[in-house]
Amino acid sequence: MARIRVAEGDITEFQGDAIVNAANNWLKLGSGVAGAILRKGGASIQEACDRIGPIRVGEAAVTEAGRLPVRYVIHAAVLGDMPASLETVRQATRSALAKAVELGLKTLAFPLLGTGVGGLPVEAVARVMLEEIKQAPDTLEVTLYGYRREDAEAIRRAL
Repeated sequence: MARIRVAEGDITEFQGDAIVNAANNWLKLGSGVAGAILRKGGASIQEACDRIGPIRVGEAAVTEAGRLPVRYVIHAAVLGDMPASLETVRQATRSALAKAVELGLKTLAFPLLGTGVGGLPVEAVARVMLEEIKQAPDTLEVTLYGYRREDAEAIRRAL
């Protein structure tokens, strides 16, 4: 089982191997986590996304991380051609974890997928994501970020 940590705040400040972006399947960096990644990481991330996208909802794609303090951004498509649901959260989480394992990563940070623009409830999303994260190999340390204190508390309760 992967080691799991809970953090509160801005995921773009995570120092490790990679962060996960709560993406749309067109890989357009707009608002929320994706917007923060674009602002802090730079336009090269969107340019890389443009070369890859679109992908299917539930899939994940990897780009370099621009100016972010990580090596990669794993873009987990939780919505786009279809709305966010707990099932797309599950699939996108699983796909992002598979990419991390494929790349041999040791440390990875996730935001709560689908809780911003997707409008899904934090507690339910945390439970679904943790079910998937617990299936990841023990070589991986996963930090699950809650942007606000109440989000981080919801993750801790779900753990």
